[in-house]
Amino acid sequence: MTVNESSIRYPGWRVALAASGCVFVSFASLLVYTFSIFLKPVSQEFGWSREAASLAFGLAALGIAACSPVIGMLLDRYPARRIILPCMTVFGCAFASLARLTPHLWHLYTVFLVLGIVGNGTAHLAFSRALTTWFFERRGTAFAVLMTGGAVGAMLLPPLAESLIQSLGWRNTCTVLGALVLAIGLPLGSRVRECPERRRVEAEVASGVGTAEALRSRIFWIVVTVLFCSSISQNGAIAHLSALLTDRGVAAPQAALAVSAMGLAILAGRLITGALLDRFFAPRVAFLLMAIAASGVMLLSVARSLAAGMAGAALIGLGMGGEADVTPYLLTRYFGLRSFATLYGLSWTAYAIAGAIGPVIMGKAYDAGGSYQSLLMQLAAVTTAAASLMFLLPRYRARAESGELAPAEAA
Repeated sequence: MTVNESSIRYPGWRVALAASGCVFVSFASLLVYTFSIFLKPVSQEFGWSREAASLAFGLAALGIAACSPVIGMLLDRYPARRIILPCMTVFGCAFASLARLTPHLWHLYTVFLVLGIVGNGTAHLAFSRALTTWFFERRGTAFAVLMTGGAVGAMLLPPLAESLIQSLGWRNTCTVLGALVLAIGLPLGSRVRECPERRRVEAEVASGVGTAEALRSRIFWIVVTVLFCSSISQNGAIAHLSALLTDRGVAAPQAALAVSAMGLAILAGRLITGALLDRFFAPRVAFLLMAIAASGVMLLSVARSLAAGMAGAALIGLGMGGEADVTPYLLTRYFGLRSFATLYGLSWTAYAIAGAIGPVIMGKAYDAGGSYQSLLMQLAAVTTAAASLMFLLPRYRARAESGELAPAEAA
């Protein structure tokens, strides 16, 4: 097979599209972006506080945090399909089972914990390892195609969920969305395969950096710290976006449109970022994206209309969408492929722990003071401070060929 990553006939692009379709119905899309749509009707039906209901999202994130390194290690050892298909099956069935939710909080928490345990077996982590075997020169663009599925999901699934809730009720909506996961995720997931031309891939894997060595590098911990700080504000804002806007007088269907605006911006951010990563130094691209996301969080803190809410959501989405491309790209450029999925899983652990914190502290802030404004301003400042750490990252120096940490880059 002649390697020509720029050709539309290159088979790696078909793998990327199949993976993108799976991400469309993954944890990172379906659960994350529809949670705020379900938050009000579910908590109102059972009389739960927003902090208590938001804890379910936090437990799902903790499930992601605990299991991502394990999933990463499995992906470094076995074909991706062996991980993806079982996780997709459990995820779709568990989401559909929310239709039978009882008034007991432990029931909600248990289902969300299960969703988190298998979550990254359905999301970007599961597919990134396979894509890295197909792409080198166009890896940034390939990651952008992968992440586009989540962006399309963020754009389409919230209004779909809101419309279904209005017509069928939230319970039947859970059944429909769970079935959608199985109908799309299983056939497309079976098409995600590693590159059969192994010599180029194996050379990059063999020359990459091992897990222990990477964990001693300040580069890895800078990436993780930045990801952690940004995740708190982004996931906090996403989980409460619909509730925040409806509290301020925006109708529920319009609030769902604001979530969709975020999805459209994520799509744009991922496509633009993929092209930028193939042309410019990734840490500088990451700083710009995070600064944009921070401005969106700040705007959302004072938004009192649909237009302001959509603008804030779009800025968050633009920055967040690009950031999702940057992390796997940085890991492959600095550390190669030997332990890529394991390192990506560890970075997801940090992201998920922060993702658990964000929605819970948002709910706590609302329950305590009836407003999200002060906390959102603080989170915007944290995101901006974290973004500046990207300037501490050195130039990547053909690490896949050397397999060693340069002295200036070591811990």
